[in-house]
Order: sequence, then C-alpha cells, then structure tokens
Amino acid sequence: MNVTIFGIGYVGLVQAAVLADAGHHVICVDRDKEKVENLKKGVISIYEPGLATIVEENYKADRLIFTTDIKVGVESGDIQFIAVGTPPDEDGSADLKYVLAVADSIANHMTTPKIIINKSTVPVGTADRVSEKIAEVLELRGISLDYHVVSNPEFLKEGSAVEDCQKPERIVIGIDSNSNYVIDAIKELYAPFNYNHDRMMWMDVRSAELTKYAANCMLATKISFMNEMANLAEKLGADIEAVRKGIGSDSRIGYQFIYPGCGYGGSCFPKDVQALIKTADSIGYNAEILKSVDSVNYRQKDKLFEKINKHYDKDLKGKTFAIWGLSFKPNTDDMREAPSRVLMESLWNAGAKVQAFDPEAMEECQRIYGQREDLTLVVNQNSALKGADALIIVTEWQNFKVLDIEYVSKSLKVPLIFDGRNLFSPEKLKNNGIKYYSIGR
Repeated sequence: MNVTIFGIGYVGLVQAAVLADAGHHVICVDRDKEKVENLKKGVISIYEPGLATIVEENYKADRLIFTTDIKVGVESGDIQFIAVGTPPDEDGSADLKYVLAVADSIANHMTTPKIIINKSTVPVGTADRVSEKIAEVLELRGISLDYHVVSNPEFLKEGSAVEDCQKPERIVIGIDSNSNYVIDAIKELYAPFNYNHDRMMWMDVRSAELTKYAANCMLATKISFMNEMANLAEKLGADIEAVRKGIGSDSRIGYQFIYPGCGYGGSCFPKDVQALIKTADSIGYNAEILKSVDSVNYRQKDKLFEKINKHYDKDLKGKTFAIWGLSFKPNTDDMREAPSRVLMESLWNAGAKVQAFDPEAMEECQRIYGQREDLTLVVNQNSALKGADALIIVTEWQNFKVLDIEYVSKSLKVPLIFDGRNLFSPEKLKNNGIKYYSIGR
C-alpha cells in the first residue's frame, strides 16, 4: 500500500520503518530539512534498539522515502498518518496546533479520497476537529472529496518500540464509518502484524482516543501508588521490596510497573496524565486520582536529593557526586522529564558538582545543559566514581546492576551510595562497609 506519514519524530519514524519493512511503500514528510537530510544519510536523532538498521535497509530499498514536500506526500499516499507532536500547552493541556496544521495541509493538497489516521496522542474529540478542519478547507477550495478520519493510538514503549510495533499486543482502531473500503484498507495495512491471531480492536473514535490516555494513566498510577507505599514503608519500618513481591504475586496486580523509585519521566506519562486532568477539568469533572498520581510523582523526583541533603546536614557546597543514569529509563537517550534533571539541578543549586555517565544519553545531556563547570560527562561508569563523595544511581541500566564493591569503595572518597532504583541488597552492602540509601527500605 502507499502510505504517507507526517512527522518523523519518535512515533512516526518507528511506525514508518516497520510498515516499510513489512512491504508497504512509505513516504515520511517533515518540515525539518536538517532532520530529513540526516535521515537520508542514515543519521537518526533518537536512540531506539534496532531502528537504525531497519531505516537504512528500507531507505536503500526505496520503500522508505524522506521529504519536506507536503504536496508529494499528500498525493502519494491513500492512507495519511498524522504522527506529529502534541506538546503540553502552558496549562498542561495537549497543544493540537501541529495536528491541525497537518489536517490543513492534507485538505489543501488532496485531489483524491483519503483515509486520515491519527497516530498522535490527542484529547478526546480531536478526530472531530481534524474532520471539521478538512471539511472547512475543502469547502474553501470549492471541491467535494471523500475522506475518513480514523483514530489509531500508539502503544510503544521507549527501548522496545520496534518490537512493540512489529508484534503489537493490540491494534486499536477508532472509526465512526461503516465504509467497507476504509475497514478493508486498514485490515490490509496491518495484515502483516495480525497474522497469528486477530489483534485488531474496533471501536468508536472517541473511545479509541480515550483508550490511549487511560492506558498511560493506569501505568503511571501503578508507579505513583508504589512510590506512595515506599514512602509509607520508610516511616513504618517496612521493606518495600518485600511488599512488592508480596503484592506482585497476586495475579490481579502482577509485577509490572510496581517498582518503587525516584519517579517516572519521559515524553508520555507526565504529559498524558496532565492532559487528561485538563480534559476532565474542561468538562467540570474533578479527576482526583489522576491529580494525586501527578502530585506523588512530582514529589518523588525530589526523594534522592532529600536523602542526600539530610545525610550531609544540608551542606553540599563543594561536594562532588557520581551519577549513574541520565535517561528517564533504560534503552533510550530520552531525558524529557527525567528524574536525573531534577536531581542535578537541585545539586547544582546547593553548590555541588556532578560527574555523570549514561550509556546513551550523554549527547542529550550536553545538548540540554551545555558546558558547565559543575557538570562533567565521563566515558564510563567507573570514571564517574573517581574522587566523588558518593555514588547516586538514577536509571536502572543493565550494566549498573552488577556492582564491583571493592572498586566502588576504593574510588569514592567515602563508601556511600544513594540508589534511586533499589538495585542492590542493603544487607550485602552494609556487610561490605558501604553506607547505602535506597527507596522505601
């Protein structure tokens, strides 16, 4: 099939690459000329395991094309994906200007019927606004063309997005049309990913739009709930890791997303929780649980600094801290809303210095903070330890999970660890002479 995808950010690029790899002909349209030219050269601005190889192979095979030419994109694809960003507005609501701008562009250039699939994460009712925008522009052009707006939210996890796209747990399709043409086209589009069993879930458009927000908010709720329990455990003298195992063994709860820590970040959970709160406010509903989820997470990002500040009796001036982990989660270079940013900025404000290492997010950290006298980005995790007053673990990268106790003790000025992800046994570190602070224990 001929497919056009507007927006070659995280979602758009992964979706485009995987569709092309399945045999579809995909044109990616983006206004960012530098990004488009870089992709043609094989330079990808995001880190996602396996993505670079798929992009390169399908670009060379002419199944994946990158362009800034909107007209070419609209004319080429029978199916038009909208996969542009919906950044939070000043009040926390989702900003739809990029989504509506794409709708305007499609309507201005279309000369044949189109199926418009909204892949961006958008508030309930956005499909209606996209449809209204297209109808408005077509009327101004004085032409009448058939079009259908479909909601098809993404459920990609950073770090495993390619696999999630290739082997989806579900394919949610929101459609208010009974057109066999539209239904058959979408089935054909996703046939390569729907072979073993039917993963497609058909529903009305508004339900599909809400499903995306509900999914992310549910996962964020589990994280904030567990962090709330961790804070209680500390004050009650309980061990949150024992509690986690105890409740996770209940099949109704499960072990996923109940790991206590120093808060969630990234491009989805914080933004989507706040956006759904704003949607609820706009219709006069007080979303108390969602507001609590957001509030708990906001406070949780300060937990590591609070422990550090308390240990040093609020005197951090001149101290140097080794930080392991800058990205908001493993297997990504994404530092949006990352707990590491809250921590580092608090340390700097208190007069401390940072020696940091992350397997993938070093360039992103440099881009965000530039050159600072109180920030040193080092070549590996061991280099971060040298001469530091303490080690702080912020992201649970796999290569941080095995600790060379002797090397850590020898490299740090004092054998002291603040662990925001509960990677190690307090008893073992205590027996080896290391002072160890973790979350909820």
